[in-house]
Amino acid sequence: MLLLESAALLAMLALVFVVVLVLLISGHRIGPNEVGLVEKRYARGTVADGPIAFSGEAGYQADLLMPGYRFKLWPVYRVHKHPWVQVPPGEIGIVVSQVGAHRPIGSKSAVYKPVFGQFTDVRAFVANGGQQGVQRPALPPGTLVPLHPIAFLVLTKSHTYGLPVNQDYRKNFGANTFGLDADDLELTVIQPRHDRGSTIDMVGIVITQEGDPLESGDIASRLSRFDDVKRLEQEGKSDAEIVDVLIGNQNTRHNNYQDFQAFLDAGGKIGLQHDPLLYGTYVLNPYLVRVELEPMLVVRQGEVAVIKAAVGLPTEDTSGDEFKFGSIVRPGHRGIWQEPLRTGKYTINPRIYQAEMVPTAILTLNWAEATSRAHNLDQQLSQVLAKSKEGFEFAIDLQVQIHVADKMAPKVISMVGTMQNLVNEVLQAVVGNYFRDTLQGMEAIRFIGQRAEVQKQAQAYIETQIRKYNVETKGVYIQDVTLPEEIVAVLKSREIAKQEKATFAEQKDAQLARVDMEKAKGHADKQNELAASEVDIIIKENRASARKKEADGEAYFTSETGRAKAAEVEATGLARAKGYQAQVQALGQDGTAIVNLVNALVTSSQRFVPDILVQGNGGSGDAMTAGVLGFLREFGNSRAARPSQEAVTGNGTGGEPPAPPSRPSTLAASIVPEPPPPST
Repeated sequence: MLLLESAALLAMLALVFVVVLVLLISGHRIGPNEVGLVEKRYARGTVADGPIAFSGEAGYQADLLMPGYRFKLWPVYRVHKHPWVQVPPGEIGIVVSQVGAHRPIGSKSAVYKPVFGQFTDVRAFVANGGQQGVQRPALPPGTLVPLHPIAFLVLTKSHTYGLPVNQDYRKNFGANTFGLDADDLELTVIQPRHDRGSTIDMVGIVITQEGDPLESGDIASRLSRFDDVKRLEQEGKSDAEIVDVLIGNQNTRHNNYQDFQAFLDAGGKIGLQHDPLLYGTYVLNPYLVRVELEPMLVVRQGEVAVIKAAVGLPTEDTSGDEFKFGSIVRPGHRGIWQEPLRTGKYTINPRIYQAEMVPTAILTLNWAEATSRAHNLDQQLSQVLAKSKEGFEFAIDLQVQIHVADKMAPKVISMVGTMQNLVNEVLQAVVGNYFRDTLQGMEAIRFIGQRAEVQKQAQAYIETQIRKYNVETKGVYIQDVTLPEEIVAVLKSREIAKQEKATFAEQKDAQLARVDMEKAKGHADKQNELAASEVDIIIKENRASARKKEADGEAYFTSETGRAKAAEVEATGLARAKGYQAQVQALGQDGTAIVNLVNALVTSSQRFVPDILVQGNGGSGDAMTAGVLGFLREFGNSRAARPSQEAVTGNGTGGEPPAPPSRPSTLAASIVPEPPPPST
């Protein structure tokens, strides 16, 4: 009896122990950042489809145990603790569903509905048509959610969550399972790029991995295609307004591709997208959206961007029938836009809109070793090599300035393709061939001497040729000419000769200057004497002037005296003439002559009777004459022996005897008187 009671007591204690043990094992403490996955071991039914039991079947239960103390009877239930899904800062979480309906064939990701929320309710997910596979939304950084570890797998860069039931997932569940890299599980950040101290603005070019195929002829997806452009044209909007619509994007309709389901619902297509992403941080599912960074289109001052559009409405040429070099279209059509983009920054997709930069400022191109610092269009240009008529080779450095008007830029690009083609294919041929042809017909020396004229003609020719491409020529300049050695030697010899000639001329001028200097120095040294001589000259000039005035006075006196004496003589002569006439009438002509002769001889001091007198044959006249002559001789000799008072005393002016008077003329006048002048 005692043994039975002991055995019963032991059994009771054992039962209590087992119960307590079961109770202890069945109790579960779920941590604050954990969930309890319940696995039911025993049940009447089994799960028909999927790894989760929604109706109490054996297997993983759909309901999770939340943080706290929970009871699940052991051994019927088994509880597995799992951490909450937590997405670290800077990372995103990719959700992969292991429950739900199968995706349609061709679908890469599962459809998403707002009722799914953050996938915390498995029952709602399955009941509302949730699908297996990668879910379209990505979990943003900082997400902390209690996800069912069997229903949903979550990938982050630093951690994976959930229990893979798929055999493929079990082997190696991670980013590479879905063709991703670990870096793909980060936030997409679009920001400027810094390169060697310069800042480059960037845009994000979007390529989607899922969606309906593009329409025939399209290479990029644009929501609603270009129906809005067509509507604007019908409303008569300007090209600039249409450009603003094209450059603006429709990303707000799907939250910048972050709501991928909204993107698909709006008609988004797979592949390259028309609208790029701007600066910002985005939670993009890398399994569905790829972003590649490209430099933003920046149009600087002094240039325009000619747009070559690969997408848009069908081509409708607006250039006219005369333009034969491609299609010029309005913005929104495929072709070269007739409206270029001017100074500014444009978030345009460079994969579908190719921008050809055209300088609208004056562009300087160098045919030389050096290239322009403002651009590199002339980096392939070199010196023009040409031969003269005699065969001498020249290397010519040229500089050509051109200008493209902004309105003409689209036509220029349509004709030549790029500005580089304009320089390399057009300008190089026009400029090089002109100088080669010109020099070939000229002598080398002539070219050197007529360089300015050749430059002027070159500008006229090049301007005519380049105008055909809607390009203006602003200037053609011959910078330098590399001459042949033979020509250089000749020119050097000529120049040396010219310089020597100039040197000799300078030396001559120097010697002449030296002579002038010595002369000036002599003048300076004799300045005192020169001053004294000038004073003497002035004194002598004054004396001469005084003498001249004195002489003028004497001459005046003499002239007046002579006039008075002449008048006296004239009066005396007239009186004598009257006396002579009276004597002639009284004495006769001969008697009058004798009387006057005697008077003249008496007043004369000269001897006038010869000592020997030869007489004739005698006559009364001769006797008379002889008597008179004898008398005169005696009288004259006595006068000659007696000096006159004037000879003794002089004329009172210095003791010099006066000149003897001209008596023969007086005597003759006295002997033979002149007839009296007619009476006035």
